[in-house]
Amino acid sequence: MKSIVAKGLFNSHSYPEYRKLVTDLLSQGKSTGNDQSESLTHYTSLNEARMNRLEKTIKISEDVISKLQNLNNHYIWLVISEGWCGDAAQILPILNKMALASDKKIDLKIVLRDENDELMSQYLTNGGKAIPKVIVICKEAGIVRADWGPRPKGASELMINYKKEFGVIDEKIKTDLQLWYLADKGISVQEELVQIMENIKYNRL
Repeated sequence: MKSIVAKGLFNSHSYPEYRKLVTDLLSQGKSTGNDQSESLTHYTSLNEARMNRLEKTIKISEDVISKLQNLNNHYIWLVISEGWCGDAAQILPILNKMALASDKKIDLKIVLRDENDELMSQYLTNGGKAIPKVIVICKEAGIVRADWGPRPKGASELMINYKKEFGVIDEKIKTDLQLWYLADKGISVQEELVQIMENIKYNRL
């Protein structure tokens, strides 16, 4: 395994540890990451409420559960995230439920972007440090097999089309994006991640 990824794993948190870290910082009026501001703390607070709601409402489909439990190896999903990131708040609870449903085939680990710049630099999206980013690591072989992110295809297309038309990412598109996630109910994340895992299983990647 590349030393940069190994270092990221060493610095990583379990899902409950990540949630506690973000909550504890929020109680001090802070967010994760190098930059601190009222707006980032505000976004973190909104994300806390979102994640709490999603943990109660997200359902993993029987088909997805079956495919995860029938993977032929064990994997780590190492996710680059930050507490203020709206996409991460929508996606992490789904990944956690998928990992819990996988019969221990998936181990979810979360690493903070700003504390792991070297790792983030290996997984840029169009040259930018977009998160969340899921790095799929085969435990047995100790190698990275794939990566995914920062958001599902439909959500990415929504953002790209809006920016093409209006030239900015403003509060309106941020609201539209959250509504997209709400309507999607976590289905796209499940389907896209399972497709990647199936491709790995059948050596299509």
